[in-house]
Order: sequence, then C-alpha cells, then structure tokens
Amino acid sequence: MSRWLVKELANMTGTSAQTLHHYDHIGLLKPSGHSAKGYRLYNEADLLKLQQIIALKFFGFELKQIKTLLAGRVSMEEHFLAQASFLDAKAKALLAASAVLKKVLQDTSGTSSLPWQSIINLIEVYGMTENLEHAWVKEILTPEELKQYVQFEAGLKTRFSQSENDQFHQEWASLVSEIKTRIHDDPAAQASMELAKRVMALINQLYGDNHANLRHIIWEKGFKEGHANQHAMSKEMIAWLDAALYAYYSEQIYSWLTSEDLSSLAQQWQVLMKEIFADNHHLEIDAVYKILANPKVSTKAKCWLRAKYNLA
Repeated sequence: MSRWLVKELANMTGTSAQTLHHYDHIGLLKPSGHSAKGYRLYNEADLLKLQQIIALKFFGFELKQIKTLLAGRVSMEEHFLAQASFLDAKAKALLAASAVLKKVLQDTSGTSSLPWQSIINLIEVYGMTENLEHAWVKEILTPEELKQYVQFEAGLKTRFSQSENDQFHQEWASLVSEIKTRIHDDPAAQASMELAKRVMALINQLYGDNHANLRHIIWEKGFKEGHANQHAMSKEMIAWLDAALYAYYSEQIYSWLTSEDLSSLAQQWQVLMKEIFADNHHLEIDAVYKILANPKVSTKAKCWLRAKYNLA
C-alpha cells in the first residue's frame, strides 16, 4: 500500500502542509501512521478522505460541517440539498453586488470621487430586493419591474407621513368591507360603479403617475391571479371589483364617445387611458378597435379615434 509524507500528499492534492497539519489538529484528517522519526504518514484511505474534504470545501461547506458529514452522523443528501439552496442564494447576492459595482462605475465614469450616498442607496435597493425573495410580487414581476417596485416601496416612506399611511389603510379596509357586503349586487349597478371609482381613486393616490404601469401589472398579474389574500380580498371579491371597474370605465368611455361634443375629450381621454392601461399601448389599441366596432359610438367620435391613433 502506498504511503506519503505530509509534503508529498500536499503536492499531490494541491493543498499545503500547513493545511494538513491543521486538519490533523482539529481531528478532521488524522494520518493513519507515523514514520520511525515521527513524521506523519498518509495512506490511500487518507488520500480519498482528503479528496472528499476538498470536494466539500468546493461546495462551500465549513470544516465543522465537513467533519460531521464525513463521520456519517447525518444525511449527506439532505445537506447537499440545503447547501445547493445556500449557494443559489449566495450566487444571487454576488450577482446583485456585481450589478451595484457596475452601476457605480457607470455613474462615476470620468469623476475623481465616489458618490457614497448613491452607492448606499443602490445597496439599500438591492437589499430590499433580497428581502422580497419570498414575497408574491417576486412571482409576477420581471427583475427590472421588481427594482421599480422596491423603489416604489422606498418612496412611500417619504411620500406619506405615518398618519397619512394609517389613514390609507383605514380607507382601504373600509372599501374592502363595502365590497364584501356588495358581492352579490350587480357590478354594473350605479352604486357598484361608484364604489369601483372610489377604489381606483385610492389606488391611484398610492401609486401616482410615476408608477402607473406597476399598478397595472400588480392588478392584472397579482390581484386578479389570486395573490391578494394578504389584502383581505377573496377571488370572488376581486372578480366582482374587476367587473364593476369594467362597467364604470365602459360607461365613462361611451358617455363621451356617443356625444357629438368632443371639445374636451382629448385631455379626458388621455387621463382615462392612463388610468386603465398605464403604459401598455397594445392593450389600449385593442380596446380602441373594440370601441370602433361598437355601433353606439358616433361617426364623429370614430373619426377622432382613428386620427388620434393613426388608424385606417
């Protein structure tokens, strides 16, 4: 059987003699024997164990964990699965750090000093993104949209005082309660549409014009896809509110487009389209085509729409 001294084993495996001495000291890898002069001697079994240690270190395990794993006192498979998850999270964190550095380099190109406040702000944004790891918004937003959402949440802290924030939540709870009591009413009834109008007014107050697109995505992919349970809204309540909003917007649109007086339509139209579709131009165009097919819409209004959207 082959036997090796410390330096020989170290050279074979790309480690160092100091490392092997340390492993012996902590009981992780003890030599199987010693020479007549007292030098450590390692055999093939020791070599295999050292190779296992090197592999586990590559996977990010700490020496204390490695010692437990090699002692066979725990499930290797379970620890490998846990370590894989840990490495995934670490990789994401490293990618985030890399992105921050690249952004810093981009922002500081040609300058002699580092904008530390900007760097701190960037780190806070990425830190908040990591904190949203298991939030439902993580499931529906793209990485770029998620950054916008993080910035939106950060902005809420400065846009609203604590009393204004409390008032918002009280108003939201009141509206949710009212929706619950009207769940069996006709969504197209006047009272239902008025309630939908108040809900949208409160939501628009929260998101503002700067985050209209984010608001639209969260409503369509979040609330309507069943992620609103934490907002005390059941699927039935969301479906009812969506129908009431559709009725409200439809009434608003057709009340304008069936009229012969279009003098104030341009500004009103722009505001309403922003509220309904945010920046989704494709959805807006699809809606316009449906409106043009409606016989109730006046010829004058159809001409106005075709001209506005450059439609044949």
